[in-house]
Amino acid sequence: MAKKELNNPEYYYNRELSWLKFDKRVLSEAQDPEIELFERLKFLSITASNLDEFFMIRVASLKDMVNADYRKTDIAGMTAREQLAEIDVATHKIVLNQYEVYKGLVKELKDNGLTVINKKSELSKKQEKYIERYFMANIYPVLTPMAVDSSRPFPLIRNKSLNIGAIVHKKNDPDKEIEFATVQVPSVLSRVIELPAEGGNKTVMLLEDMIEKYISKLFLNYDIVSSCQFRIMRNADLTIDEDEAADLLKEIERQIKKRQWGEVIRLEINESCDEQLVAILKNELFIKEEDIYYINGPLDLTFLMKLYGTEGFDHLKAAKHIPAPVCDIRDKNSIFDAIKERDILMHHPYESFEPVVDFIKEASKDPNVLAIKQTLYRVSGNSPIIAALATAAENGKQVTVLVELKARFDEENNIVWARKLEHAGCHVIYGLVGLKTHSKITLVVRKEEEGIRRYVHLGTGNYNDATAKLYTDIGLFTCRESFGEDATAVFNMLSGYSEPEVWNKLALAPIWLKSKFMDLIEREKKHAKKGAPAHIIAKVNSLCDPDIIAALYEASSAGVKIELIIRGICCLKVGVEGVSENITVRSIVGNFLEHSRIFYFENNGMPEVYCGSADWMPRNLERRVEILFPIEQGELKRKVYHILEMELKDNVKAHQLLADGTYIKPEKKKEKINSQEIFVKEAREAADKHIDNEVNDFRKTRRFTVETKVR
Repeated sequence: MAKKELNNPEYYYNRELSWLKFDKRVLSEAQDPEIELFERLKFLSITASNLDEFFMIRVASLKDMVNADYRKTDIAGMTAREQLAEIDVATHKIVLNQYEVYKGLVKELKDNGLTVINKKSELSKKQEKYIERYFMANIYPVLTPMAVDSSRPFPLIRNKSLNIGAIVHKKNDPDKEIEFATVQVPSVLSRVIELPAEGGNKTVMLLEDMIEKYISKLFLNYDIVSSCQFRIMRNADLTIDEDEAADLLKEIERQIKKRQWGEVIRLEINESCDEQLVAILKNELFIKEEDIYYINGPLDLTFLMKLYGTEGFDHLKAAKHIPAPVCDIRDKNSIFDAIKERDILMHHPYESFEPVVDFIKEASKDPNVLAIKQTLYRVSGNSPIIAALATAAENGKQVTVLVELKARFDEENNIVWARKLEHAGCHVIYGLVGLKTHSKITLVVRKEEEGIRRYVHLGTGNYNDATAKLYTDIGLFTCRESFGEDATAVFNMLSGYSEPEVWNKLALAPIWLKSKFMDLIEREKKHAKKGAPAHIIAKVNSLCDPDIIAALYEASSAGVKIELIIRGICCLKVGVEGVSENITVRSIVGNFLEHSRIFYFENNGMPEVYCGSADWMPRNLERRVEILFPIEQGELKRKVYHILEMELKDNVKAHQLLADGTYIKPEKKKEKINSQEIFVKEAREAADKHIDNEVNDFRKTRRFTVETKVR
């Protein structure tokens, strides 16, 4: 098929609408009765958090396009205005569905011993007394009522904050105009408040309901005509002109503050809210009716994550996962000795992330280590890696750290770490102008008897010890010289102006990576045309790059079998006659967030396997620094292929994309295959087997020693 024909918008899905389908898949997990009740609360909370970010970034971006009269169409032939119209319909349906699910879960919670009281609930006298005492002692002193009149303008309503709006009227003054006032629900207080139990059930109430119940205490000498809770979403996409910024760190700090002032793009409000109150909010917030979401339930369902932490309900939660130790490392005195022996591949969170932390810790104290170089995109709040890098610098090692300040919603966190590392004596760089550095790579340079040796860690996920327990990722340790040379070239490119002409093993975006993928897909197409084995398996978070999709369509038309595992956005259509009949797409949504990027190319019976940091998106391939690395050793190749194989067989957590654009779960079979559960079991069995072997080896050694002494 001609490439020109493959530009047909009918062959593509819109990116934003595809993402909304992903959030619906997450929501479907909250509805699955086979999943533990409290885990379903988490899935519902995730859908709310996802939707918040979607509005603040994606919807905000589309509104900016409309405001700028930008009329160019997307990959699916839709203008920004057309996309917003369809998003409006889809998101209102999702929100309605969310609250239907919420009501069902609350009922199940009550049946299982946990009652969530809302503002309309009947309270016992004991509870009434408790709530009033609690409010006056713990909440009232923190609250700040904000009146609006001729001398006091409408206050700044902070992005994502919960608020209670009220219409008030001066007591005993019928001629006085009705006024508006608002109270922000303090984020410094716990939103879930436990009350005295009733009828054997543990009982909780939400902070905002308690405030609204006693809001009259904030407006003495006034009658409360009406009140309701509301929440706004603002445009939170940062606009940074890096060429004009004299100091990128200070410019980002300035832009972060502006997030609170961005255009209001969404208003959530109680369904029962008084019309006059709604009119005031619409007028003051400059928001249109279609951007208002009338909610029949608590605003901001992310509180369910806090509810999940309620004690006494472990039997309604999934068993806590403890990552298995990495067998190739645990019995070595030094992690460097283990890496020298063989390349080590880790599959997180099934296998522990601790070796990565230990790698930096050991390097920071090892007198033979001369230099440590690392890229950081997102790190945890109290990162042991940051602490180890600071220690290394204080120990006189040369430490170079690229901290990506532009990691969305982690900007403030990364600024704090950047300053801490600079104060410790690290050389901190902020990446390349106009690009985000999203690659995950660490280089440790060590002086040994044989000379200088370079140890490298490459990964598909962030150097974040917290999310490493929740996200599925691949990590590789190696000290092969070819990788070491490439790692050195990467950091020279990031810190200076070096641009290698040739790479030994790695492929980098934004210059070389996309052409590498295109060449690999083209090679499979050529094999298929010759009748040779041709097969592509790709696991990514998102697929929306038009060139990659067109190349996959061509390969499919040539007879290449293509199996895609795509968690989120997928703009490719399956089942299009003569175009994508050989392509299947599945999405896995489970207890762990599927985050690893893995690529398999059959290559005429000589398979090649790669892992990397990049999704198949224009931003990853053209506007970010990303790394793709090969998995070459036979045993490690088989381990990575096994991951793909199991996920393609998954019939519990997988959702299959159909030709009509819908996703369905495979038909239930006698043998249930949950790939995530299988990986948990396999990692634990491998660790237990390794321990047994160690014990047997110890016993043999001890028996030999004892027998020798006896002789």
